[in-house]
Amino acid sequence: MILSEGKAMASRFIPVAVNGNDLQNTQKLIVNMDKKRRDFLGSLALAPILLGSRSLFASPFIKTSARSGLQYSINAYTFNSLLRSGKMTFFDMMEFASALGLNAVDLTGYYFSDYPGIPDDKTLFLLKKKALQLGLNISWTGVRNNFVNPDKTSRESDIELIKNWLQVSSKLGASIMRIFPGNGKHEGYSRDEVKKWMVSDFQECAKYAEETGVIIGMQHHNDFLYEADEIIDILKRVDSDWFGLILDIGSLRRGDPYKEIQKLAPYANYWFIKELVYVDGIAEPVNMKKIAIILKEVNYTGYISFERLTDGDPKQIVTSMFNDFRTEYEKL
Repeated sequence: MILSEGKAMASRFIPVAVNGNDLQNTQKLIVNMDKKRRDFLGSLALAPILLGSRSLFASPFIKTSARSGLQYSINAYTFNSLLRSGKMTFFDMMEFASALGLNAVDLTGYYFSDYPGIPDDKTLFLLKKKALQLGLNISWTGVRNNFVNPDKTSRESDIELIKNWLQVSSKLGASIMRIFPGNGKHEGYSRDEVKKWMVSDFQECAKYAEETGVIIGMQHHNDFLYEADEIIDILKRVDSDWFGLILDIGSLRRGDPYKEIQKLAPYANYWFIKELVYVDGIAEPVNMKKIAIILKEVNYTGYISFERLTDGDPKQIVTSMFNDFRTEYEKL
C-alpha cells in the first residue's frame, strides 16, 4: 500500500524533462518523504500500546467508571428440608435462582451425598456446567467445623475437612468458603484460651486457602462470638488476606443489631440477609432500608446472599426478601 502510494507521488512530482542531477535529487526527496510518512503512520499504530492496553479500545480522554452494584445469591439452607429429603436438587435451586434474576448460588457442603467426603469431579463439573448454562456463578461453599472444641485431635480433623473442601471449592470456581468459630462447652478453659487456639487454627486454614485461591470466610453464627468487637478482634489477630468475614445479620442478638452490623460492615467479604434480626434478643422483621443504607455507606459491591429460616414457602419468602431489599437499595 505504502509502496504504490510512493510510486503515485513520484509520478506527480518528477518533471517531464530533467537533467541527471535533478532527477537524482528529486528521487532522494521522494524517498525521504515516503520514509517520514511511513514513520508517522507507524507511530500512530504504536500509540495505543504506549498509552496502555485500554487505549486499544477506548480513547484515553474518555473517562470510564468501574461497574457498581451488588451481586445477589441464595443460600442452600433456604431449602434445607427439601434438599435433605431429595425433593429438590442443586439443579432445581439453580433454576429458581436464575428465574428470580439472581447472580449466583451458595452450595453448602453437607447437601452433597458424600459429605464429609468430597464429591467426585464429574459431580462438580456438572454443577459448573449447569451454572454456566443459566448464567450463574457458584460464589460460595460452606462446611461445618468446631474450633471451640478443646479436643485438639478433633480440631485437627476439622482442619483437614476444611482443606479438602477448599479443593472442592476451587474446582467449583467458588470465591469464598464458609467456616464457623464453633460452639459447645469448653470446660476447664477460659474464652481467651479458646480464642487463642481458634486463631491458630484459623491461621493454618488461611495458609491453605491462599494455596487454593479460595478465601475462607468466618460466619459468626451466634455460637461463640456474639458481639461485633470480639469478631473484629479475631479478624485482626488472624491477620490474613485469605481469612475474611461473612456478615450474618441474623446472628447479632445483643443490643442494637443495626449498630453491630454497621461496625462489621467495613470488614465483610460476603453478606447473609435473613428475614429476622434480634433487638436485645427479641426477633423482629429486618428493616431492609437500614441494611441498604449501611451497604451504601461502605460502598459494598460484592455478594449478598438471601437465606430463609422462617416457616412458609421458601421460594415465596426469598422472592419477597429480594424484591424488598432491591427496592430499598435502588431508592438510595
